[in-house]
Amino acid sequence: MNDPAGQAELRRVRWRCRRGMRELDQLLERWLDREWPTASEAERGVFLRLLDCEDDRLWRWFMGYEAADDAELDALVQRIRQLPPG
Repeated sequence: MNDPAGQAELRRVRWRCRRGMRELDQLLERWLDREWPTASEAERGVFLRLLDCEDDRLWRWFMGYEAADDAELDALVQRIRQLPPG
């Protein structure tokens, strides 16, 4: 990503991934690092909607205690959960 606007957007999104809960930070940043560069605008939009959710709700979804009511959010949560660490 060589364009300044794209880099600025990535920095803003990375900042939004910081949730103050290390496990959530790692999950969200993992998707951002691996998937964001090649994600479609629609996929990016779903990720941004995910970032609008409350931390306690995200935690329950990522830990598998609950499923998101929104099918797109739930599908993204499942994909993020399946990304290998590292």
